[in-house]
Amino acid sequence: MHSLTMDFWLPNGQAGVISLLRTLLLDVVPTIQQTAALALGRLASYNDDLAEAVVKCDILPQLVYSLAEQNRFYKKAAAFVLRAVGKHSPQLAQAIVDCGALDSLVICLEDFDPGVKEAAAWALRYIARHNAELSQVVVDAGAVPLLALCIQEPEIALKRIAASALSDIAKHSPELAQTVVDAGAVAHLVQMLLNPDAKLKHQILSALSQVSKHSVNLAEMVVEAEIFPVVLTCLKDKDEYVKENASTLIREIAKHTPELSHLVVNAGGVAAMIECIGSCKGNTRLPGIMMLGYVAAHSENLAMAVIISKGIPQLSVCLSEEPEDHIKAAAAWALGQIGRHTPEHARAVAVTNTLPVLLSLYMSTESSEDLQVKSKKAIKSILQKCTYLPALEPFLYDAPPSILKHVVAQFSKVLPHDSKARRLFVTSGGLKKVQEIKAEPGSLLQEYINSINNCYPEEIVRYYSPGYSDTLLQRVDSYQPLNN
Repeated sequence: MHSLTMDFWLPNGQAGVISLLRTLLLDVVPTIQQTAALALGRLASYNDDLAEAVVKCDILPQLVYSLAEQNRFYKKAAAFVLRAVGKHSPQLAQAIVDCGALDSLVICLEDFDPGVKEAAAWALRYIARHNAELSQVVVDAGAVPLLALCIQEPEIALKRIAASALSDIAKHSPELAQTVVDAGAVAHLVQMLLNPDAKLKHQILSALSQVSKHSVNLAEMVVEAEIFPVVLTCLKDKDEYVKENASTLIREIAKHTPELSHLVVNAGGVAAMIECIGSCKGNTRLPGIMMLGYVAAHSENLAMAVIISKGIPQLSVCLSEEPEDHIKAAAAWALGQIGRHTPEHARAVAVTNTLPVLLSLYMSTESSEDLQVKSKKAIKSILQKCTYLPALEPFLYDAPPSILKHVVAQFSKVLPHDSKARRLFVTSGGLKKVQEIKAEPGSLLQEYINSINNCYPEEIVRYYSPGYSDTLLQRVDSYQPLNN
């Protein structure tokens, strides 16, 4: 046994073992044939070198021939080998196509035995998942309508792999997703969401997401199959994968148009998503965070719907608590999409004390480049609308020049029209701080500073300017008191 195991690791040993198993495929005893096929499948599954050895030993044509001729046990074993070879790379999947396996595998989808159907669906899925060209070949072989029928079979394992195969076909292009829709699969997939099996729901939600993501028309077809409100119950599922895939599906629908986002809001999707984000951690949160950003990006009203549903505090928690930079970056982006519309939207973000967190993430050398870029963009888009001065004032002291000019710009817009704010700006030390800013003559920043200074009497501005106390002291030194 030891020497045989060692043989597996040597190129000649591989070829020897595989040739031996190839011979056993032709044995007159059916159980030996099946055992040899299973052994080949396990070898091919182990790594792509062994899978290539199976191809080079010309075993595939023999297996394809047997798929049509042999009993159900052998068919399952033969389909297992094809699945094991095809999973590794597009080149190995193409080798399966080239030996004429697809027609036989599609015929197996109509087999009486559910195990044969399942094995064939696995093999077809592993071929289709690599790229659009291989998926198209699977479609052209007539697999999609039969996979849609497999979803309706009673066996859970068969339903799962059929949904998974349809997902891997639909993901590549709008045209391939359309073939899944045309086969009537969407309605059946939606109905199956009521099934209690978590793995099945996970696969179904994935398939519906892959259809929805490509275009408005495809997303509308999924919506018309009455995905709401059933998909919202999946956001409360105990299984994290079900939650994540349900969030992804809602995101893929909402991102396309304001109309689809309104539909999600009216179905209670925003409130349900915010609750879902609060109930989970890490990557499970990510599609929900992005969905809130997409909804808010479409219009003022939709952004306000996110605010009313208390989306900002939840996004702020993600921004502060999540350890992963890519999740923080998504939260920063979403907050920027909410706050960029009007002063009211910007204030809603500012009062949660989120702006200083965004600033520290932007300035931190430990933040990823993407997080720094998204934090800076969010700060700028919120600041450019923010007229809530108490939130802006700390930025006068902490912000780098690239952010500071936007802060000073907002003060220059608000102070001329608000006497109470002008007084507060003096007593809080804001006016003094502005005088300390070194701006290039003629720059936009200098213009903003001039606009602020024009809101105050000249002697007040002079009083708070750097060096004014020295000037006063000099006057004291040079002052000659009048002799009585």
